[in-house]
Amino acid sequence: MINKNENITISKFLSLVLRHKPETIGISLDDQGWTDVDILLRKFNEHGHPITGEILEHVVKTNIKKRFAFNASHTKIRANQGHSVEVELGYKAKQPPKVLYHGTAVRFLESIMKAGLLKQNRHHVHLSVDPDTAMRVGQRHGKPVLLEISGEEMEKSGFTFYLSDNNVWLTEHVPIKYISVMK
Repeated sequence: MINKNENITISKFLSLVLRHKPETIGISLDDQGWTDVDILLRKFNEHGHPITGEILEHVVKTNIKKRFAFNASHTKIRANQGHSVEVELGYKAKQPPKVLYHGTAVRFLESIMKAGLLKQNRHHVHLSVDPDTAMRVGQRHGKPVLLEISGEEMEKSGFTFYLSDNNVWLTEHVPIKYISVMK
């Protein structure tokens, strides 16, 4: 099949194309973020990223974070969340757990404690039920810090939460009063 490094390279490029810049290879996403698999494969190959349907299936299936999904017939593909392009993923509001976690870098902490967690250029703030997962996310950005989020209290105050297909909790904004820095 493909080695681990090739898998990572393809996954990163797939994330770029399906989450942020479909125009990089000249594809478009529909309103829900789907694109045609055959067109995606052709465009990947035309733009110097050789890939087959079998390789794409492998990359989607083995992606640890489950970033991508096929439709039932495997004729369309999309990213599960994390888009900076406008898509409507069709998630329904869900009651969040009492506590959620967000990993970030220490260098962002001062800003977060002034404005709360903002979605920045994404559609939502990403939260996790697992502190270890959140810490791994924070480590990608520098020295990590773990934030505890009062999901239950936020919901009681009228905030809406969604759960992505890959079990990432999503919300528009987390105000400071619902954030605790874990020691």
